[in-house]
Amino acid sequence: MQASTNQHKRRALIIGGSLGGLFAGNLLRSIGWNVDIYERSARELDSRGGGIVLQPDVVEVFRRIGIDSGLIDLGVRSRKRTVFRPDGSIQSEQIAPQTQTSWSLIYTTLKSAFGDAHYHQAKDLRRIEQDAEKRTVTAYFSDGTSETGDLLVAADGGNSRVRGQYWPQVVPTYAGYLAWRGLVAEDDMPPISRETLHGDFGFANNTGSHILGYLVPGEKNDVREGHRLYNWVWYRVADSEQLADIMTDRDGRQRGYSIPEGRLADKWVAHMRSDATTLLPPGFRDVVHATEQPFAQAIRDLASDEMVKGRVILVGDAAAIPRPHTAASTSKAASNALDLADALLAFPDDIDLALARWEPRQIALGKALYRQGANAGDYLLFHRPPSA
Repeated sequence: MQASTNQHKRRALIIGGSLGGLFAGNLLRSIGWNVDIYERSARELDSRGGGIVLQPDVVEVFRRIGIDSGLIDLGVRSRKRTVFRPDGSIQSEQIAPQTQTSWSLIYTTLKSAFGDAHYHQAKDLRRIEQDAEKRTVTAYFSDGTSETGDLLVAADGGNSRVRGQYWPQVVPTYAGYLAWRGLVAEDDMPPISRETLHGDFGFANNTGSHILGYLVPGEKNDVREGHRLYNWVWYRVADSEQLADIMTDRDGRQRGYSIPEGRLADKWVAHMRSDATTLLPPGFRDVVHATEQPFAQAIRDLASDEMVKGRVILVGDAAAIPRPHTAASTSKAASNALDLADALLAFPDDIDLALARWEPRQIALGKALYRQGANAGDYLLFHRPPSA
């Protein structure tokens, strides 16, 4: 990519320093913009787990910002997709090679590429103001500081504060089920789990229950055999009252829509393991029982009708939250950022025209993924036929 020849070097403010913010930050810098990222957390973001199916848009971001994916191992390869019946027998099996990576590996790679100088932590956004002509935008933070730029990119997740200011009526809705999640070191997998699940992408269905699992990079993004982690995700139906109880952690703190590792209340760990005994085939049952610190997330839906307000835009989960069945949350954030860089490069002297050209495809993508994810999840968990 070639940077704009415009004498004024544009400045972007990015709210949110997770994957969506880092995709956008690295790509905007690659086309000649000055970029600063503002992350609310004062601590380094980290997640051992979140398994991710590696998608082409993520690899394309790496290519464009100069990361040679041929020189680093981006994940763990699987060869087959196997569906198990509740009794452990094989329902279906097909050759379907793919690569599974982790949130941590993608994050640390992007963060290293962006660097620390313009990545600011402990920056809690309070409000945004745009000038009368909507040519500049200013972000005000809780520490009393403010920053002004030509564009503000909201990459602050499903509970986006930026979206709350400009589109307060647009909020995620609970889909009626949650995901129990867990990680087990591959060498600690119980014998039946290792025999039936290791090395492939496994699935199993039952009434109100859908589980899947695969290997992902281990500690410090290690992809060597014996150093990886087995990542499982188990979807279970739960009403809103039950969800609120599950999302109250072991110290009585209400967590909203996710419980991190080590914080799930003991009664829900016991409940999950009891259900595993009843509902899951032996391989999945034993790996769930072997998980010392399971965690949980509510499944939510969001697909915005608008993503641009003057010089403020939404990307990633701030704009649309695909259900995990699509394997597209990370790739959608990458796609939003790739298209944004392309649009700004195509119209280097007219940001507003660039955003007008950028927005419709992003809205359509979010809505298409919403339909895809809702159809998959509603069929798997509630046996509802797909809607048009």
